Amino acid sequence: MDLSGAVWRKSSYSSGGGNACVEVAPASNSIAIRDSKDPDGGILVVDPGAFRDLTARIKQRG
Repeated sequence: MDLSGAVWRKSSYSSGGGNACVEVAPASNSIAIRDSKDPDGGILVVDPGAFRDLTARIKQRG
């Protein structure tokens, strides 16, 4: 999947110090997730339903 034109957005739950940041971007019927400290590293691509489930579970623990 070509993500070279992806518009990445940093999570509002990332720490203020910038040490624990996650970025997300929409990608052809999917959601791409990456570590902002390593933007050239691995990228996780999930369907929107799985992303909603993930974020709901994270918010429950918050």
